[in-house]
Amino acid sequence: MQPTLFWNGGNMDPYSADVLWILILGFIFGFFLAFGVGANDVANSFGTSVGSKALTLKKACILATIFEILGSVLMGYKVSDTVRKEIFDVEIFSEFPRLLMLGFLSSLIGSGIWNVVATFFQWPISGTQSIVGAVIGFALVARGFESIKWQTLGKIVTSWFLSPVLSGIISSAIYLVLKNYILKRDNAAERAYNAMPFCWGITIFINLFSVIHNGPHYLLFDTLPAWGVLLIAGACGIVFGICVWYFLVPYLQHSLSSMGDSENSENQIDRDDLPSKIPYPEAENPGFEGNGHEIPMGKVSSSYSLDMTTSNNTSVSTIEEDLSKKIEKEQLPSPLSEIESPEISRVFASSQILTAIFASFAHGANDVSNAIGPVIAIWSIYQDGNVAQNEESPFWIMLFGGLGISVGLWVWGQKVIRTIGENLTQITPSSGFCIEIGAASTVLLASKIGLPISTTHCKVGSIVFVGWTRSRSEVDWKLFRSIIFAWVLTLPISGALSAAAMAILIAVAS
Repeated sequence: MQPTLFWNGGNMDPYSADVLWILILGFIFGFFLAFGVGANDVANSFGTSVGSKALTLKKACILATIFEILGSVLMGYKVSDTVRKEIFDVEIFSEFPRLLMLGFLSSLIGSGIWNVVATFFQWPISGTQSIVGAVIGFALVARGFESIKWQTLGKIVTSWFLSPVLSGIISSAIYLVLKNYILKRDNAAERAYNAMPFCWGITIFINLFSVIHNGPHYLLFDTLPAWGVLLIAGACGIVFGICVWYFLVPYLQHSLSSMGDSENSENQIDRDDLPSKIPYPEAENPGFEGNGHEIPMGKVSSSYSLDMTTSNNTSVSTIEEDLSKKIEKEQLPSPLSEIESPEISRVFASSQILTAIFASFAHGANDVSNAIGPVIAIWSIYQDGNVAQNEESPFWIMLFGGLGISVGLWVWGQKVIRTIGENLTQITPSSGFCIEIGAASTVLLASKIGLPISTTHCKVGSIVFVGWTRSRSEVDWKLFRSIIFAWVLTLPISGALSAAAMAILIAVAS
């Protein structure tokens, strides 16, 4: 579809009044998209922490609000450049800046609608995948197939397949190390305490190195040499590790010891208070009748033979019948499910809080900037009057995106948290720690090289790999297939919605 004469005006004046309405709608739909990403993607990031009971939903939302914003402001600028300049050929739009503004507005509309719809149905989709599909959709409508950078798009799509595998391998490798050297040992609690400073130290080191190395110029991080960044991050990691060893570990040991003493004192029972016999109560609930007495059966999944006697010694005939009421499989605990000791759970729950922060920061660095990238592009074109977009992503727009995502999490985030944190596999604090550290490391690495991968893909990949490492029966493969199906639909649906919005807006605005 060729643009009409209104869009063929060449370079426009900076702050042109005739496109102010596009800017206003861009911020409105940008917040709408950020809201949807917050309700869906942020829920994916914190689902494991809530599912393992390391964090309550309220605490997870508070931490997400803080660190999503920090991640987007400190590291999000690289990925937003990819979304708004490298998926398609911006130069093709050099004579049509108004058309490009309209295209980015269409991408916000299409991606935002799909994110909200998916969240309503509790489908954990990728916000990154959605916005990339939406950008492709408007570019195809506006300038055709020649506008797409297919090689760059191929790399991005390939990363969507590789990132969950890479994240899963990292997470499962960490879990196997913990399992063999800590969880399965007789002195597991002692080993967990000893490993805790290292876990905290290495997490702080990776996070700080990713933030400082080639960081935003307004914080002067880009002036530091690589060895200086390595020294700063390493020193901070060591300091945190020492603080954990001397302060947090003794605190946890003391609190767990006090908790155990309190429980032991409360559970003391005087033997003289116990009755010598406990009578079997007469059956009162509806059940099957035998010699005039009702026997409550509950739910049984197959035939059983029961020989029972009531409290008045009346004989009950043998009952042998295939009952229609069956126990649903998902109501039964897996025989291979792990039950961690309170000490192990407490140690790794505290570590998982740190990795949850790590994951939230990584999500802010990657997915917030993806969602807000089109808004930055609209602002840049409006401000400069051309499509060059040479300036770095503005601080205040990244902050705007972080706030929108945080609102989405608070208002609607609990819907998808249950899918990821509770339904896909059983998550304990130790396995949750491995899942989050592996997924967040993968996302931060991708952010540093400017590759817009999906936090959702990485998190689900880690959950499935760790669950499969523990036991194949631990993973709900049916739910996993449904998630994969939703991923497959995301790119074409968001692209189609964006393309439709682009066609309508061109017709209306002309």
